[in-house]
Amino acid sequence: MIFAFGEKLLEKRPTSAYIDTEALKFNYLQLRRQVSENTKFMAIVKANAYGHGDLEAAKVLQSLGCEYLGVAIPEEGAKLRLGGIKSPIVILGGVYPGQFSEIFELDLTPVVFDVDTARLLNDFAKKAGVKKKVHVKIDTGMGRLGLLPAQIEGFFKEFKSLSGLKLEAVLSHFAESESLDPSYSQAQLGLFKKAVEEIKGLGVIPDFMDMANSAAAVNLKDSQLNLIRPGIMLYGSYPARHLREKITLKPVMELKTRILHLKGLGPGSSVSYGRKFITKRDSLIAILPIGYADGLPRRLTGVGEVLIRGKRAPIAGAVCMDLTMADVTGIPGVAVGDEAVIIGRQGGQEITAEDIAEKTGTISYEIFCNVSPRVPRIYV
Repeated sequence: MIFAFGEKLLEKRPTSAYIDTEALKFNYLQLRRQVSENTKFMAIVKANAYGHGDLEAAKVLQSLGCEYLGVAIPEEGAKLRLGGIKSPIVILGGVYPGQFSEIFELDLTPVVFDVDTARLLNDFAKKAGVKKKVHVKIDTGMGRLGLLPAQIEGFFKEFKSLSGLKLEAVLSHFAESESLDPSYSQAQLGLFKKAVEEIKGLGVIPDFMDMANSAAAVNLKDSQLNLIRPGIMLYGSYPARHLREKITLKPVMELKTRILHLKGLGPGSSVSYGRKFITKRDSLIAILPIGYADGLPRRLTGVGEVLIRGKRAPIAGAVCMDLTMADVTGIPGVAVGDEAVIIGRQGGQEITAEDIAEKTGTISYEIFCNVSPRVPRIYV
């Protein structure tokens, strides 16, 4: 179906996410400049590369020489392998025995954090006649996955006897590396370095020590060690505002749509569910074909804005599943078919994922990840 919007002809719904692959390259190289030439990279492309498109992002990163890619689950790794990615892929979120066949067949590297899984992987590897590389996670204060310090000795004493496994890396994860107060992160790093020394003292020598995420890579230089695993910064977003002073990044995603319909309403008219927006004057309301099913947070109701003709238009009333209304009364010349920017720049104005996150009480990671599969990714 073709929609006629003035002189614009649209053959499909105009709501799309535009992914700037040159910006992704720029951010990768900016992060590379933060570390020594001997430090390797594990670029995180889990959760569909934080909503940006995992296979496409992986292809770009692989072409730049990124040594490792990190995903959360084997299914994400399988998608990359079947899409032609040859780089080593690490499964950060753990594996279940029923997934062993897939990770062996597709040469995916599991992260291990309990002795039972290590034993089962060892048995599988021996039957397959291979030596399987694994990364072992230490919990230094995240309270999530990983061996606690008191479990390290028992685990690695047994690990030495598991002839089907090869320890490629030891890793941990920061709880608040973006914080202005580095004390907790420094304590975590100290525990991690102590754990690595204990592991080496038990006669198990990892090739890599891996703890720095995006924020730590620029905020805690001594955490870089010999492998880092940046995520959100690759996509041009800052884990904290103060990190803008330490590294220059370019946003990779823009989320845009176009005005579907314009509605003139008199004073006292209500807009959207719950009648939370009542016009106080003769008003012009733009209806946009984007809603919370596309990833636009419903919590933007009453606080959000979009960019139209280079001006900020407040969201009018509740964000709906498929549609969102914006008050364009004060924007001269507005017309059906005009571009509406949800995330991105228009004229001299910009709305970032961080801006939306702050208004909705969340983080930019969630804003990106929530851009739903029905929103096409267009790579530019």
